[in-house]
Amino acid sequence: MSLVYLNGRFLPQEEAKISVLDRGFLLGDGIYEVIPVYHGRPFRLQQHLHRLEQNLAAVRLANPLDRDQWQSLFQHLIEHHGGGDLSLYLQVTRGVAQRDHAFPAETEPTVFAMCNPLPPPQELDQQSGVEAITLDDIRWRYCHIKTISLLPNVLLRQQAVDQGAAEAILIRDGRVTEGAASNVFVVRDGLLLTPPKSPNLLPGITRDLILELASGHGVPAREKDIPAEWLGQVDEIWLSSSTREIIPVVMLNGAPVGNGKPGPLWKHLSKIYRLYKEQLRHDTV
Repeated sequence: MSLVYLNGRFLPQEEAKISVLDRGFLLGDGIYEVIPVYHGRPFRLQQHLHRLEQNLAAVRLANPLDRDQWQSLFQHLIEHHGGGDLSLYLQVTRGVAQRDHAFPAETEPTVFAMCNPLPPPQELDQQSGVEAITLDDIRWRYCHIKTISLLPNVLLRQQAVDQGAAEAILIRDGRVTEGAASNVFVVRDGLLLTPPKSPNLLPGITRDLILELASGHGVPAREKDIPAEWLGQVDEIWLSSSTREIIPVVMLNGAPVGNGKPGPLWKHLSKIYRLYKEQLRHDTV
């Protein structure tokens, strides 16, 4: 039985219901997080909870739980689902009120969390790489907020899928921002680069870990604006996300990236990343 958390109760997923007047349902007025779990241990939990706190504050939503309460909630879901490798999803909306764009005067937030099996990253994508396309970044000006209002991202990702690609790499004002559901890295002249944090992109937890691991293992890396025209000239392109980890892009807009195969720096960093995960499984990091 799949168990979920909703507004203070743990209950079977099929019994969980929200009001049709919930502002998340009507207006997309809410924040979410996705946290991988390896061997029953949430991945970089404090960083995810810190980002949640920042995002809730950015949209003027009070955090309904403190960190210990969130952790206890997650542990209950993890134990119920048998531990192992899982994906935690949590969502907080402004709650139930009559439909109006302005904030309701008094309302309780809707708090939802669920836990699902986390399949390993697709081996084919990891070993052979994927194809991506570039698209104009049509999203709003606050992409650093992890809001549930994801329709632009959905449309961009679907446009990539329609063209046989795995992801859309987004361009705004002539510069790379991120993917429709990922952060972007490039390797140019031996240097690992990713766009700096700004309102134009989500500050990814995996993104930050890649930079941390690169720094700790002597890999030259830097946060730097990436002009769109560089994408046709770089040696490697990577995509990163919490659930898909690090994926090499070998074809962009129908043309090969580098030699059209996963590059040596990706192989090096992905090996380091996998080792970090194994250390996490055994509680040694």
